Amino acid sequence: MSPATPAGEPGAPDPGEPHSGGPAPTHVLLVGDSVTDCGRRADPEALGDGYVRLLAEGPLSGCRVTNRGVGGDRAVDLAARWDADVLAERPDVLSVLVGINDTWRRYDRGRATPAEAFETTYRALLGSALAAGVRRLVLVEPFVLPVTAEQERWWDEDLGAKVAAVHRLAAEHGAVLVPAGTHLAALAAAHGARALAADGVHPTAAGHRALADLWWAAAGGSVRRG
Repeated sequence: MSPATPAGEPGAPDPGEPHSGGPAPTHVLLVGDSVTDCGRRADPEALGDGYVRLLAEGPLSGCRVTNRGVGGDRAVDLAARWDADVLAERPDVLSVLVGINDTWRRYDRGRATPAEAFETTYRALLGSALAAGVRRLVLVEPFVLPVTAEQERWWDEDLGAKVAAVHRLAAEHGAVLVPAGTHLAALAAAHGARALAADGVHPTAAGHRALADLWWAAAGGSVRRG
């Protein structure tokens, strides 16, 4: 059910192995919420067991890969730790996946984040990253694969405007856009949403594989140039 060549399989482009005495490997840092975190803080390798690990052990195996996802994070939570979690790490390539909690908190805790505020915060994060020397940006669409009647409303009422903001920010900053929502929705239509995200938000193993494949298909060229 993968939308692209599975990460790590023969035929996936190699971003380049580090060589003794040669240039340092490309540093790819991925930041976001629980979809990125995926247990990385309890993992001795700090990669988690989701799409970041699949990338790190597959097509990014020649890179230095850092996972800075934190479960539950919204854009403002990323901002609170941005200097330590991102800028201090000095990545060459920065991948950001955030937004679903900015939507979800509206429904489970009554804490709405207007799309305009989300976009303003996100824009400031990207600007500071570029100013600090990040060479390539990768923005991943936040997504929901509805499995409840309430989640069916999320797109029209909230998430759609935030995804539109991510598209604008990608164009504004020359970033790679990973159309996760679009492609995962197509897979969900074919295989069922629960096969990809049992609760509509957190990917299953198959969902993480699809996300890793999609990320590499969209961003692999940027990593090779990173």
